[in-house]
Amino acid sequence: MNAVRKKRLYIVLAILAGVGVAVTLALSALQENINLFYTPTQIANGEAPKDSRIRAGGMVAKGSLKRTGDSLDVEFVVTDFAKNVTIRYRGILPDLFREEQGIVALGKLNEEGVLIADEVLAKHDENYMPPEVTKALKESGQLQPDKKEG
Repeated sequence: MNAVRKKRLYIVLAILAGVGVAVTLALSALQENINLFYTPTQIANGEAPKDSRIRAGGMVAKGSLKRTGDSLDVEFVVTDFAKNVTIRYRGILPDLFREEQGIVALGKLNEEGVLIADEVLAKHDENYMPPEVTKALKESGQLQPDKKEG
């Protein structure tokens, strides 16, 4: 192989290696930012990972909202009418947060299967329900007919 071909081969190999490293870094960054949605049934069945941030959603169970004294700590139960998941959150809940309404919480599961949320999202009008919650309730056969998907 002559010197010119050898030089071109090294350049091509260096470019391929650079592209490979760039793709690996991009996929790694994307993997860390993915928040997969899980229903209460999936969480209760152990399908949700305990070491990464997830989104969990469903209907806030009636009578489940518990506030802790003077702090901003809140605990409530989210259900898909098949299984329940307890969610703990520290902060101010959205103005539209109510029992018997659809919510999505973002956080990590602890060893007890309780979601420690760092963000809680509530519906934005009286008929709206997050699409993931609507799909989960349809699959469980518990969707109320007057609720529409967003």
